[in-house]
Amino acid sequence: MVTGKGGTGKTTVAAALALALAEGGRRTLLVEVEGRQGIAQLFETEPLPYEERKIAVTHGGGEVYALAVDAERALLDYLQMFYKLGSAGRALKRLGAVDFATTIAPGLRDVLLTGKTCEAVRRRDKQQRPVYDAVVMDAPPTGRITRFLGVNEEVAGLAKVGPVHHQAQAVMRVLKSPETAVHLVTLLEEMPVQETVDGIAELRAAGLPVGNIVVNQVRPRLPGEEQLTTAGARHDGIARALARAGLGGARRGGRAERLVAPLLDEGREHAERLVLERGLRDELHRQQLPLLELGLLSGGVELAGLYRLARRLRAALDELSAQQARPDRRTPPAQRTRPHGTHP
Repeated sequence: MVTGKGGTGKTTVAAALALALAEGGRRTLLVEVEGRQGIAQLFETEPLPYEERKIAVTHGGGEVYALAVDAERALLDYLQMFYKLGSAGRALKRLGAVDFATTIAPGLRDVLLTGKTCEAVRRRDKQQRPVYDAVVMDAPPTGRITRFLGVNEEVAGLAKVGPVHHQAQAVMRVLKSPETAVHLVTLLEEMPVQETVDGIAELRAAGLPVGNIVVNQVRPRLPGEEQLTTAGARHDGIARALARAGLGGARRGGRAERLVAPLLDEGREHAERLVLERGLRDELHRQQLPLLELGLLSGGVELAGLYRLARRLRAALDELSAQQARPDRRTPPAQRTRPHGTHP
């Protein structure tokens, strides 16, 4: 499950994770549950239907399939599965009963969305092997992820017997099992970090498995950043350096000197930003979870950029796995993995 505050790039990270996990000949399923067709846009393909469709091939022959879960169609599946309604179920849809049920029944829509995803997790082929090596859900935002994942437990408690009760219990067994992890995507900004911290607390309180924190769009460090806090004291020296570089004469009030003030203002703002980001990183470290950082894509998130992001994420996950596998490892569980190819 990949969640995050709106605008943090959770859909992009979910897509990159599906690509990363498919490397080396594996097969993954990428599931969308919010009806936005964000996955289709990322992979530059037609809108996803309510069926599993192959949308990408990765290095080593891996395959990524995608599914846009529709609550109404999922409800018809359940009616057929549990009650063998067949054409009667389709008649209910024509009469508007299916849309009515998914709109007014508390939590029913979320039960259907999570249930369809968990069915893909549990599905086996003729040799009883999992059809998919991994299933990745582009989940709802952090603010409602705990409610979204916990609704099956509420339904299981309300429906004491019958197929609905057993289905809800089966879904919760998957969601709370070691097979599942909820990864939280954030930016190094105050609101997303606070929502991430709150989301982690809610997930832990609900007994749901929290995975990694993914810090997205991390800007690469610039040479000399550590000197920005003291740059204001070197006004004259900076003016002379600009003059030597050919940016105006060295005389008092010349072009070089006029450039110094706006440059110092920008440098001061950047230094303040670095201090803020350092504090936000510390706050994320205090959550005692693995912290993965993904560098900012300078060219934007087009299809080639998505594959680059997947390679960075694969490298970060491999590094994290190597750290956790060392028997004499002394690094804390919140050890940060730097953005691949951007930090030293």
